[in-house]
Amino acid sequence: MTRRTLDVVFSVAGLVLAVLLLILGAVLQNQANFAHSYVKNQLYLQQITFNPVAKLSAAQRAQSCLVDNAGQLVISGSQAECYANEQIGLDVPNINNGLTFSQTNSAAIALKTQATAAQQAGAANAAALQAQYTAMAAKAATLFQGQTERGLLLTVYGFSIFGDRSHQAAVVCFLVALVLFLASIAGLVHAFWRRGEAMPQKPPRAEAYGLDI
Repeated sequence: MTRRTLDVVFSVAGLVLAVLLLILGAVLQNQANFAHSYVKNQLYLQQITFNPVAKLSAAQRAQSCLVDNAGQLVISGSQAECYANEQIGLDVPNINNGLTFSQTNSAAIALKTQATAAQQAGAANAAALQAQYTAMAAKAATLFQGQTERGLLLTVYGFSIFGDRSHQAAVVCFLVALVLFLASIAGLVHAFWRRGEAMPQKPPRAEAYGLDI
């Protein structure tokens, strides 16, 4: 087999692999574009806006992403993460002294049971218990809304990360395809600019010459 033949074989194989990588990169980039546009469109429909700096708590003003995005719409995965963790994440604990929705809802159910029993017994504190239940139920509802919104925004953020990873993988595919393409072109140039050179053959076996070794 000549050196030219080897150059051509490897060059063609490199070109085929480069084309496959280009196709894979294009698919990955398409998925990345879909993820980013989908996240942006869905967030835009929600019209979630960062609070202006004046309405941020002291703890929230220490978060650079809240200050940088103050007054802006949430339309990207990174903004969704910031709003979920720094805006909602710092607001929710203040609703009921750090208690979660589950804890607050359990307390509301207990108060409702007490209020119902007091009303049936005609107890003097029935009205007070009912008022406590109403207040606790309102806190539970607010916590549920806040924690649900936070979870949804973090899910959107996670979806955007898949888009980022797809974009990075697409860039790698494009770069490797470019390297293979250049190497294949160099191989073809080398093959057709030089005369074919026979590959070195193995030395003949000693038995062929009747040698006793």
